[in-house]
Amino acid sequence: MEENSNFIKTIIKGDLESGKRDKVVTRFPPEPNGYLHIGHAKSIVINFGLADEFNGKTNLRFDDTNPLKEDREYVDAIKEDVAWLGYEWDNLRFASDYFEEMYNRAALLIKKGKAYVDDLSADEIRNYRGTLTEPGKESPYRNRSIEENLDLFERMRNGEFGTGEKVLRAKIDMASPNVNLRDPVIYRIAHATHHNTGDKWCIYPMYSFAHPLEDAIEGVTHSICTTEFEDQRPFYDWVVAECEMENVPQQIEFARLNLTNTVMSKRKLKQLVDERYVDGWDDPRLPTISGLRRRGYTPESIREFVAAAGVSKAFSTVDAQMLEHFVREDLKLKAPRTMGILKPLKIVITNYPEGQVEWLEAENNSENPELGKRQIPFSREIYVEQDDFMENPPKKYFRLFPGNEVRLKHAYFIKCEEVIKDENGNVVELHCTYDPETKSGTGFTGRKVKGTLHWVDASQALPAEFRLYEPLILDSNSEEEENEGKNFLDRVNENSIEILQGFIEPNMKDAKPQDKFQFFRHGYFNVDPKHTTEEKLVFNRIVSLKSSFKL
Repeated sequence: MEENSNFIKTIIKGDLESGKRDKVVTRFPPEPNGYLHIGHAKSIVINFGLADEFNGKTNLRFDDTNPLKEDREYVDAIKEDVAWLGYEWDNLRFASDYFEEMYNRAALLIKKGKAYVDDLSADEIRNYRGTLTEPGKESPYRNRSIEENLDLFERMRNGEFGTGEKVLRAKIDMASPNVNLRDPVIYRIAHATHHNTGDKWCIYPMYSFAHPLEDAIEGVTHSICTTEFEDQRPFYDWVVAECEMENVPQQIEFARLNLTNTVMSKRKLKQLVDERYVDGWDDPRLPTISGLRRRGYTPESIREFVAAAGVSKAFSTVDAQMLEHFVREDLKLKAPRTMGILKPLKIVITNYPEGQVEWLEAENNSENPELGKRQIPFSREIYVEQDDFMENPPKKYFRLFPGNEVRLKHAYFIKCEEVIKDENGNVVELHCTYDPETKSGTGFTGRKVKGTLHWVDASQALPAEFRLYEPLILDSNSEEEENEGKNFLDRVNENSIEILQGFIEPNMKDAKPQDKFQFFRHGYFNVDPKHTTEEKLVFNRIVSLKSSFKL
């Protein structure tokens, strides 16, 4: 992240230089109620990156205060994602580690006359809260005595009341212009088994109450979050002060990451998974970290993308092509280059000796000689792309058509002599001739051809499946549509995946899940870890080779 684009870095540097802080402690605090997505990656990079830069520490902390939505599966997935992105946390923490202290701090608020047990229902509390232009009304239970509130709060903990029967509310100001300060709920009853504490608790702190306490307990100096929490900052500071926490963290907000053609809401992502619009949380069409990993994105490309997107308070939407740009840049020198045929059309080279196989040598990456060379078999029958032949081509079409000559990558010139069709008139095979004098690498300087085709040898090619992706969501003004009552599922792209059966070079037989390759003309591909079998390799296209996007 460039210093001139990162106002948070400026704040931290000023705090250290002025003596306001003598160290930097940050945290990445996801709720384990879903898988992380690219927006969380921005928070991870910021929190871990800033702490590393200032020789500080970063905790990975799970804000697990809602047992109804959280699960150990999500905890494990989040830990894997953070580690895969290249970061090591200094401490692993859970909000549930502090439930006893949070309970005691809430009791302290009651003793100070700063909290009370309320019997109003959730709907009644909402109706009493007022609006942005009208003050709220005080609950009829607001003036219970300290003794009664302490007794009721203890009985809540002991399980004497049902779910939703009572809540504990902070006692602040029902007429505050900031609605978040109108006696917010800080504890609720939920008779549910917690993934970490089991059935020990039946009351749970609200996130807005628990979060500042967690930061203070852990000695966090800079609590970095997204701008939707800016209105909550006065309550954050109130909790830290009124609960008499020794450490006082500073909350700093930045604009969250938004991408075109992408759903970034965890709730909506879960809906796509639960209703089977996608192949699980790691579907390559999703912006989840696990989905991006399965598709073939590298941690380096994601980190570089986040850095280039910058850190500010201004809301903006980043073109998804920018993320694609960085994975292309990262793989350009890393990925071996090879040939794959996605839509096969057989060619018989009629003047090539039957039964003969010759081996051609090619570099694995012409821009990176360190990746070595490979041997490619060539014989009488090969496959090319269906799209590389037209029987009646337009002008300036330089690939195969009757009577035209093209170059085969790393091999020879071939000329189309005959077109074979089935009973329905579909082209099923081409008969061509080759010129043995035109072998690649021999210094042939005769006639020129304008078209170069990739191919694979039909006798030794390996079957492979190719999965090509388009954006899952057709872009539009989603907030505006939701305000009009429209469902985001109406924008799901029915053509977001195309599955093709083709062939690859035989030297690819040892490719492993998550290996990445550049297929000539088609783009960068990743061996899918979920569907690849011993019988067939499955490739996810990460990105095409070229883009019109400019940084």
